[in-house]
Amino acid sequence: QVQLVESGGRLVQPGGSMRLSCAASGRTFSGSAMGWFRQAPGKERDFVASISWSGGRTSYADSVKGRFTISRDNAKNTVYLQMNSLKPEDTAVYYCAAAPTYGCRSITCMPYWGKGTLVTVST
Repeated sequence: QVQLVESGGRLVQPGGSMRLSCAASGRTFSGSAMGWFRQAPGKERDFVASISWSGGRTSYADSVKGRFTISRDNAKNTVYLQMNSLKPEDTAVYYCAAAPTYGCRSITCMPYWGKGTLVTVST
């Protein structure tokens, strides 16, 4: 079992930056692939980024490629999402998720989820 707690969400102006954190506890965090997903009001939960357990492989949604960076610190049991050049369309609840293997972008591949943190990009 893995427990996940997201933090760092807040209100930011367009063009701004923000870093989300996801603190994990429980067994096998260092063996788990990690991902960030987001869900805007009235929309489905979509893939944002993922990272392998070693940190050597990453994947991004086209909508965030070049603006967002996922990373992890296994010594701290934490995964991060650095978000730059934020746009109003990035507004959503951001969820951290864990999976036993890397490579899947579907919510069905992620058995463990946090409760989310709200990111609002607005003037």
